[in-house]
Amino acid sequence: MKLLAFDYGASSGRGILGTYDGKKLSLNEIHRFSSDPVMLNGTFYWDVLRLFHEMKKGILKCSHDGHDNISGIGVDTWGVDFGLIGASGELLGNPIHYRDIRTQGMMEAAYKVVPKKDIYEETGIQFMVFNTLYQLLAMKLNNSASLEKAEKMLLMPDLFNYFLSGEKLSEYSIASTTQMLNPRTGNWSDSLIKALGIPKNILADIIDPGTIIGKITKDIKDELLLKNDIPVIAVAGHDTASAVVSVPALKGKFAYLSSGTWSLLGAELPQPIINETTFNLDYTNEGGYNRTTRLLKNIMGLWIFQECKRAWDKVGECYSYDELEEMAEKAEAFTCFIDPDDDTFYRPGNMPQKIIDFCKETGQKAPKDKGAIVRCVMESLALKYNMTLKGLEKIVGYDIPVLHVVGGGARNLILCRFTANATQKTVVTGPIEATSIGNLLCQLMALGEVSGLAEARQLVVESFPTTTYEPAETDTWQDAYGKFQGIIEIRKKTIAILQKY
Repeated sequence: MKLLAFDYGASSGRGILGTYDGKKLSLNEIHRFSSDPVMLNGTFYWDVLRLFHEMKKGILKCSHDGHDNISGIGVDTWGVDFGLIGASGELLGNPIHYRDIRTQGMMEAAYKVVPKKDIYEETGIQFMVFNTLYQLLAMKLNNSASLEKAEKMLLMPDLFNYFLSGEKLSEYSIASTTQMLNPRTGNWSDSLIKALGIPKNILADIIDPGTIIGKITKDIKDELLLKNDIPVIAVAGHDTASAVVSVPALKGKFAYLSSGTWSLLGAELPQPIINETTFNLDYTNEGGYNRTTRLLKNIMGLWIFQECKRAWDKVGECYSYDELEEMAEKAEAFTCFIDPDDDTFYRPGNMPQKIIDFCKETGQKAPKDKGAIVRCVMESLALKYNMTLKGLEKIVGYDIPVLHVVGGGARNLILCRFTANATQKTVVTGPIEATSIGNLLCQLMALGEVSGLAEARQLVVESFPTTTYEPAETDTWQDAYGKFQGIIEIRKKTIAILQKY
């Protein structure tokens, strides 16, 4: 059986052909492309039509390579962003990127109508300035003509599914990223949406991951000269939800770290946990396959490292990621730290200078070269993972002995080693193409080829290699964690003082 998975990330996308022989799953990358956003007149857009064009190119390449007997297509993407569809089925403009400035001040505007704690009690979602709730509120307060004309709002994987099949539906895992869904009921939060004046009619019906939503449209079939009617399957549309499906954990308690541009660290639970502790620690309850809960926290992730490389590339100081990691290995340990989740590092810009400035502002010795900067980023990420894992254990009430690292970040050997040392946990890395694998597994479960999550994860174990890291240098990293916590407290106090003026 052959299936196509399209995985759209914040920096690149790929079309993966999955082949299942009844015992193992194998992957073949058919098409890879950049997913660069576009800045135009001060607004940060996704070039969604080009991204869909790349999908069609991927389908064509698959067909040209002789794979014209595809049994399904599934799409996963990042969360929160969306396109608006008009009454005639037309796309009302390019979707706007979650890093766009339009949501500045929107969280505070929402709290004036619905208290922050009430929003959390209703949705159980971590407060992030880019959440769909605040994007829509920004459009409403700015009297957006597109919002007034919209018949449906479709989150990014739902939008691509609509382009493919003509069906306007919202898959559960991606809907859960909006901060507009009640995880207890599994439906849109009518009370919150009404209170903030967001039009309820634009929200599509919610379906479960693993739903066959239709077939590829006749127009696309004719355009691409396809022989077969290919089913379009709603997989776990949020890329992290698909990645979690592929975590090769067969028994026992575990945490996962989906590591890429963003880092998402959490646990898979049967029910959401929404209480005073999760509110104070700002953990999120997002949806997963079988309507499980992904209790997790978003961490800035390798975005900071990627932005450093971009900044150096722009001035002609071009090094590969491997070369930069080698420089970091040779740099002195624990000289300075950043809080990866500080607002300073959220938007594009001169990231190396931002790191230097942060260190100076918190009374630390600033890193002097590329190796020192990269080491600062990697150590700080590992220590932030430790802080997040400790919070997760406090919430669930038990010790988590194993952390599974999946996704592209599993290639970053220095970060994986640092993570084992910082958390003092066994770290198992792989699979690297976790999101695409989870996408394919959802399709196999939808088609009845795999019975459920247990069999799907057994298939991952049998099909893809993993690497295990055991903690070392325990005392040194414990000392570093204390210093790291101190830096975060200094930063919090500084911000609190600035907010008074």
